[in-house]
Amino acid sequence: MSFAGVPIVMIVVSLVLVGLGAWVLLRQRWLLQWLKGTAGLLMLAAAVYLSLLALNLSSYDELQPDAPLATISFRQLAPQSFVATVAVPGAESHDYALRGDLWQLDTRVLHWKGLLALLGARPGYQLEQIQGRYLALEDERSRERVRHVIFSPPVFFDIWQGASEGSMLLSASTLSAAFLPMADGAIFEVVLQRGRLEARPLNRSAEEAMLQ
Repeated sequence: MSFAGVPIVMIVVSLVLVGLGAWVLLRQRWLLQWLKGTAGLLMLAAAVYLSLLALNLSSYDELQPDAPLATISFRQLAPQSFVATVAVPGAESHDYALRGDLWQLDTRVLHWKGLLALLGARPGYQLEQIQGRYLALEDERSRERVRHVIFSPPVFFDIWQGASEGSMLLSASTLSAAFLPMADGAIFEVVLQRGRLEARPLNRSAEEAMLQ
């Protein structure tokens, strides 16, 4: 037998084995039961996954241009020491102690992909963290900086982290407002404008702080 003939024989034998194997399997009832059981387990697993996905998504709010994502007010306790009150529309407000001269808010954003994106499903957002910062480089290096994580704890898995690593349904990004000055009594409103977060002063204290 020539060298080239050996692969041909192997292919013929493999086809015979495939035919015999299929004939044996299809004659057994256990195969049908196994397929039914596997399909049932897959459906249950999909139901559990979708339920956990829905629970995680419920902690996100719809991201709309020019709609307020959060309102942040400041109360000064001491030099370079503030309490920031973060209020989200439709939710309770929370206080966070910050140190420094400036503040910044970061937001997690989830964007739909594929069919859901084509159907016009809007992205969702969740406030991620708020932090303080010093103006002077020496203070920034030597003094305490405070950062507070403010997003809701994930249920079993972090949907935003999973989307960051690659997902068929979602893509993830982070939007950050620019560092702005903290001042006693200042109130700011954070909105999405032109694809980025902007903080707008809502009272005279905030306006004067931004002019300094």
